[in-house]
Amino acid sequence: MTFPCTRMGAAVSLALLQMSGALAQEAQAPAAPDNDALQMNRVVVTGTAGGTSKMKSSVSLSTLEADTIAQAVPTSAADVLRSVPGVRSESSGGEGNANMTVRGVPISAGGSRYVQIQEDGLPVLQSGDFNFITPDAYVRIDGGLSHLEVVRGGSASTLATNAPGGIVNFIGKTGEEEGGSIGLTKGVDYDSTRIDAEYGGRLAPRTRFFVSGFYRRGEGVRETGVTSEKGGQLRANVTREFDNGYLRVSLKHLNDHTPTALPVPVSVSNGGIATIDGIDPRTASFYSPYWVPDVTLDKNNRQVAHDVNDGMRVRSTTLGLEAQFDVGNGWKVTERLRKSVNSGRFIGVFAGNSGTAGDYLFATGPRAGQAYAGRAFAAVVFNTSIDDTGSIMSDTKLARTFQLANGGRLTATGGLYLANQDLGLTWHFNEYLMQASGDRPALLQTGNATPGLVGPAFGACCSRAIDMRYKYRAPYVNVGYEAGPLNVDASLRHDRQSANGSANIATGARRYDAATAQHVDYDLSRNSYSVGANYRLSGTLALFARASEGVAFNADRILFGAPLDGSAPISINTVRQVEGGAKWRNGPLSAFVTLFHAKTRESNFEVTTQTSTANSYVAKGVEIEAAWRRGAFEVNGGLTLTDAEISATAPGSEALIGNTPRRQARAVYQLAATYAIGKARVGASVVGTGKSWADDLHTIRMPAYRTVSAFANYQLSERLMLSLSANNLFNELGYTEVEGDGHAARAIAGRSVKASIKYAF
Repeated sequence: MTFPCTRMGAAVSLALLQMSGALAQEAQAPAAPDNDALQMNRVVVTGTAGGTSKMKSSVSLSTLEADTIAQAVPTSAADVLRSVPGVRSESSGGEGNANMTVRGVPISAGGSRYVQIQEDGLPVLQSGDFNFITPDAYVRIDGGLSHLEVVRGGSASTLATNAPGGIVNFIGKTGEEEGGSIGLTKGVDYDSTRIDAEYGGRLAPRTRFFVSGFYRRGEGVRETGVTSEKGGQLRANVTREFDNGYLRVSLKHLNDHTPTALPVPVSVSNGGIATIDGIDPRTASFYSPYWVPDVTLDKNNRQVAHDVNDGMRVRSTTLGLEAQFDVGNGWKVTERLRKSVNSGRFIGVFAGNSGTAGDYLFATGPRAGQAYAGRAFAAVVFNTSIDDTGSIMSDTKLARTFQLANGGRLTATGGLYLANQDLGLTWHFNEYLMQASGDRPALLQTGNATPGLVGPAFGACCSRAIDMRYKYRAPYVNVGYEAGPLNVDASLRHDRQSANGSANIATGARRYDAATAQHVDYDLSRNSYSVGANYRLSGTLALFARASEGVAFNADRILFGAPLDGSAPISINTVRQVEGGAKWRNGPLSAFVTLFHAKTRESNFEVTTQTSTANSYVAKGVEIEAAWRRGAFEVNGGLTLTDAEISATAPGSEALIGNTPRRQARAVYQLAATYAIGKARVGASVVGTGKSWADDLHTIRMPAYRTVSAFANYQLSERLMLSLSANNLFNELGYTEVEGDGHAARAIAGRSVKASIKYAF
């Protein structure tokens, strides 16, 4: 295979990925040597039956510590993952609604179907691609984050459910170190104020605690003319240590409003994307003080009004329990249990067309009743009530290590994962006529009595009521063998999904009728496997290989289609992977190189086009991460080269076979450098992606782009630090998705600069 590379891509192929090591959640490894830039000997817990070091593991994994994450100047939890090689995170939707995958595994409609997002070892949501509510919407980065662990491929297939592509695990602090901090952050070129605080320590010799949280208020990085950001998060945990283990209780409460960025009108000529006058995709926001209330239907056929400017509101209260004990004769039991009460609302403004120039009348705003000669477009309000995405999840493991006569060790682990995931959604999409302006647009007059209202969007397709419960039962086993420099492990998982509930579409009379409800009741099951080996040629060089197959069950994206009462076959999405590579460390330089080959089979449904697909995909390539550290200077980087194609389709779509999947670039790279001098520390990072196709038919091109972020920290005193940071420093325009007919596109946000002051105590 061949990979066309830009000069930037070629340059970063020598020094790769912004990574730092991390500690295991409970058992801490000795500190890594200063010259171990990728910290190969750190113990990680994600995607392993028990904690193991990178150097001994046969999976591709990366770690990011909290301070490294802050230096990348991310704007959301999903934005953090753009710094991880092999991960494709389209973090252009705001704090939620991100599209995410790994290694050429497709993003067909949205979300993170093949990658599981976890907090402290348990999923945030059991399905990553629910319509309008993705797991990253319930994740906020604050002072309670200890580090991040990311596994691509490999054992993720058997050590988690719905995670054949990988696992992203946000791991919190638990009070091992006494102390805390309080900080204030202000937007320099945008309206936002945020306060963060954290503190942890000992309540008693064997009891420790940690508490953290934040509160913010403002417009956000895109100017809206209204308060689009408001809310915050509180997290706390208490850990009791015993002679034979520990017990931890944790609590999280999140109540946050944030704006959502959806595709805005653009034009396409000769396959290229062009902006429309008055609408800059980097800054455009169709939230505006000139909106009228959006009136929708609830599940009880009552009309309810909502403020469009509320954007995405998420509410989550979780109570967690984690315990680990030696129970005698070498056996160790580990339990993670979490109950979550989740809800919210998704309100975003989607461009239903690219607009038409003409003569109109303003219906709202200071010029209401006056003439408007210009472009107007169909503003579709995606108004979805997230009635219930609550869950209860439990992961129980029993493990023992046996000492063998030849000096080797055999570790056997058996586990049972149980989860109940609720899904209650009420969709309602109204269409309005709106001024084509990205800055406080007004609604325009129509024949409807409600200012700006045209009527139901997309032919009244999308007034839907969903009440579902998905149950998951997954026993699994893992056997690991270690003898000298050799580590071998094999694992099996049996996943079972049971779905029951109902889905309904409002009738032409704008009512939900029980007689038209689709009743859902089916059971699916599938086995997954993973087997791998790692051989340490020396203390600084190891080779590894792994083969695996895993599944991702469909959820609400298959509703309203074929019968789901168990009378007809139901498709299951599968990913089969083979990978292998090397880990190497020599003085200040560390490198982690992985060759991969993945085959994906899936079915899908896309809301904005109302189309169903059934495709197979093949992807192969290489991912590289490397780091160099010398004294006060560090360089980290990553490069992923991917050759992907559509290998099979449903009848009638054969023209797609051989094409590169939509939005899949051949080259994606990261490069970061930091330097400490005296009381100051400065750094910059670049994340880039090569050109790609916006659609599977290859009619629209998305150009390559790269974004640069930078920061400068200055220690005013021993405890007081001042910081200045910029995301997308050079205000790059980068598209992450385009509608199939080219009328609208979504882009990364433009430049944003913030300043903060932090006091540690």
